[in-house]
Amino acid sequence: MIRNASAEWNGGLKDGGGKISTDSGVLKDTQYSFSTRFEDGIGTNPEELIAAAHAGCFSMALSGQLGAAGMTAERIRTTATVSLDKLDAGFAITGIHLDVTAKIPGADAQKFQAAAAAAKEGCPVSKALKGPITMDAKLES
Repeated sequence: MIRNASAEWNGGLKDGGGKISTDSGVLKDTQYSFSTRFEDGIGTNPEELIAAAHAGCFSMALSGQLGAAGMTAERIRTTATVSLDKLDAGFAITGIHLDVTAKIPGADAQKFQAAAAAAKEGCPVSKALKGPITMDAKLES
């Protein structure tokens, strides 16, 4: 399975802007810019999109882990908070915090904590954020 998203940027870092799109069409020419990333501009930013992907992936993974432990959640709410900090070497994502609340009738608290820990380690987005990145770069003429 392969999923695609694309971004196009025009102009300089602070005065330019870009658009992000996904093959599914959920995002189509969605605006992002310096101000949406570092200030309060209208649009999205890469860290917000990483947070959304991680929250969604984790929630699904937790549902699977709960099912394997004999539990079914009525609701799982996950907020992923991505920290972007300026370091000596430049800006870096320095951490992601998952805040999870689940409503599970008849839940065993110990099994829930074990399922949550397994989901955090096993969700594909968690793994991707630790994994290698490959690239092909070409100049247009």
